[in-house]
Amino acid sequence: MGKLEDALEIIKRGSDEILLEEGLIEKLKANKPLVIKAGFDPTAPDLHLGHTVLINKLRQFQDLGHDIHFLIGDFTGMIGDPTGKNITRKPLTKEQVLENAKTYKDQVFKILDEEKTTVVFNSEWMGKMDAADLIKLAANQTVARMLERDDFSKRYSSGQPIAIHEFLYPMIQGYDSVVIKADVELGGTDQKFNLLMGRELQKTHGQTPQVILTMPILEGLDGVQKMSKSLNNYIGVSDAPDDMFGKIMSISDELMWRYFELLSFRPMIEIEQFKVDIEIGTNPRDIKFILAKEIITRFHDEAAAEQSQQNFIDRFKKGKIPDDIEEFEMQSTEGSLGIAYIIKDSGMTQSTGEAIRMIKQGAVKIDGEKIADTKLAIEAGTTKIYQVGKRKFAKVTVA
Repeated sequence: MGKLEDALEIIKRGSDEILLEEGLIEKLKANKPLVIKAGFDPTAPDLHLGHTVLINKLRQFQDLGHDIHFLIGDFTGMIGDPTGKNITRKPLTKEQVLENAKTYKDQVFKILDEEKTTVVFNSEWMGKMDAADLIKLAANQTVARMLERDDFSKRYSSGQPIAIHEFLYPMIQGYDSVVIKADVELGGTDQKFNLLMGRELQKTHGQTPQVILTMPILEGLDGVQKMSKSLNNYIGVSDAPDDMFGKIMSISDELMWRYFELLSFRPMIEIEQFKVDIEIGTNPRDIKFILAKEIITRFHDEAAAEQSQQNFIDRFKKGKIPDDIEEFEMQSTEGSLGIAYIIKDSGMTQSTGEAIRMIKQGAVKIDGEKIADTKLAIEAGTTKIYQVGKRKFAKVTVA
């Protein structure tokens, strides 16, 4: 493949949609650094691996020689992104937004090259706008156009309130692209409407419209719902190495390939070879080790990754946990499921009463650690290995 084809292959890896691909090709043919934009609202101080899907793609663009603009939406964060919400979000205060933004830069520069990254805050230009400027910006779109957005449309048709300031959110996100003169904007699939707004506003301001690249929403540890701190199915960028390693090892073998594609920087040809290796007998656990070590090295260091792997092996050897453990998925009740029910329903005891007795006798372990709380509730979105006695094991995902 030629240089252009090589670049396209890297850019398209794991992406959901490119609008318009022809426009991207034309921009790349110009053979000059493109302005690549991605915005993040600092609504919470800690990032998880789901957030890094976009940041990884930024790094790939950066490695191809393009100019990365990492936009922290401190102004839009005070509005609250209405995307996917069926109620109006409570806006954050300026103090909350700035406090959350402090940790963002430290975390993203574990992936991006700090010296080659331009960090901007959209309050730099939005804070200078007066009421007349904002009215002028709002005049670029109609209410009918806004109601084409899926979540707004659903809320309107169901009688759910939509606050006027929520219409400003996509307008301001789009205007950010005008100010930055973005060539390409990245976002999750749920951000498509907002990204298209950037194209429209660039046209009205006489600019060449940006290319849109959407990335899929990463599934959490349960492999079903999106990775989310509120669902407790996440791997935090700031998680301790052992916790990060254990969480990665808990994902299903099928989900592992999704994580490899979206979180790993290894070439896809190498990942495809891993699949072949498993088909001819390699233990999937050993391939998952490779993924876990790469991610932990990125956010900690290589020594921490090596030690976490050894700690994981030692912990499981201690319990003599076999590789071929039966797997179960169980539905939670009000967000959690009692330990006794998990043990009984996975077939390791005949009844919940027997399960409680085994816990009291110290014969029950979770991920190699003995437990004593008979009323322990396991939160939804978690996958753990349960052991009763010396020989009974089950890998259970609480959904």
